[in-house]
Parts: sequence; C-alpha cells; structure tokens
Amino acid sequence: MPDTYVYSITQDNPETIYINLTNKCTNNCVFCIRNLSNPIKGKDLWLENENVTLDKIKSQLEKYSNYKEVVFCGYGEPTIKLDLLKDVSKYLKSKNAGIKIRINTNGQGNIINNKNIIPELKNIVDEISVSLNASNNEDYMQISGCKNENAYDSVKDFIKQSVENGFNTTATVVTGYKNYKVDIKECEKITKQAGAKFRIREWLDKGY
Repeated sequence: MPDTYVYSITQDNPETIYINLTNKCTNNCVFCIRNLSNPIKGKDLWLENENVTLDKIKSQLEKYSNYKEVVFCGYGEPTIKLDLLKDVSKYLKSKNAGIKIRINTNGQGNIINNKNIIPELKNIVDEISVSLNASNNEDYMQISGCKNENAYDSVKDFIKQSVENGFNTTATVVTGYKNYKVDIKECEKITKQAGAKFRIREWLDKGY
C-alpha cells in the first residue's frame, strides 16, 4: 500500500481534507493517538518513507474535488517539513485563492526551524491551531514528553505571535485521558491573554 499523504475522516468527497507530511514530532504526548490506535477511520497514516514531495501530494489530491478546507494534520508535527508545507499551501492557494488552510501544530515551529516562521505563513495559511495542553511548564513537560526545556514558553509565544500576525488562532487542550488533570481555567486564561480562541478537545480512543 502506498503511503497516505492526503486523507479524509468523513465521506469520500468531503469539504475538509487533511495532509500528512511526516511521522516526526518533537513531542511524545501521553495521549497521542498514533501510539494507541492505527489506522484512524480506516486510514493508515504511518509513513514508511519520509521522502514526501509536492508531486506526491498533488497526485493524491486529485482524488478530491469538492474540498473547501485543508488541514495539515497527521502523525507528526507539520512544521518539521516547513518548506514542503509552504509549497503545498502556495499550490492550493494558486488553484483556489478562497480555500481555507489550517495548521494543527504543537507550537514549536520556531524552535524546530531556529527562526520565527510565522511571517512566512502569511497569505498562504489562514488558521493556526496550537496544542497548549497544560497551564504550566512542569505539567507540559510531563504530558508532552518533550525534551526541550524551553518548549512551553515557546508554545505560548507562538500562540501570541500568531494572533499578532493576523491568523485566526486557537489554543487547544485535551481532557479525559486516564487520570491526568489539566487546569482548564488557567489554560483558558493564558489563551485569552494571548488573544486567541480556546477549545477543549475531549480525548477519544479512536482519535475522532
């Protein structure tokens, strides 16, 4: 079976499709669905080959025709493949300037790429959804499994900068996984202070 770069989680010709760029991630979250369930909605998202290209993605996009929204979301962190993400977004916008493009990210893109990537996303990305998942650094490190001690502050800054640069920005937290607790009120406070929207994602054992 070929690797899955483009997929849907609903019907065969949906309004929203997803793009899976990589397995790699700087986090190893305790609740991450890739460690707990595969495939997702019948889609095996684990990539046997990390050599993902624009042409390969374009080929799989041909299966879909009615989509109005594209979300970069797979088993890994999409900003690890920043150049490819930008190339795909530019291609999509060139075909349909009105298409809505969202990135689901752990918010560590600036650390990953050793630069501020947010200005590079202007005009090719519309929405950014950032996994906040904790109200303090200690909880974040425990939940995320991240080895970078500066990650939590960078995530909060990424949310703030996304808002300041005009992106429709949402910070999310996952609740309901085993016995781990999240201070929802404090997470919402942090999010509101950054000017972003806040969303609670209930953990589901099948991912969706």
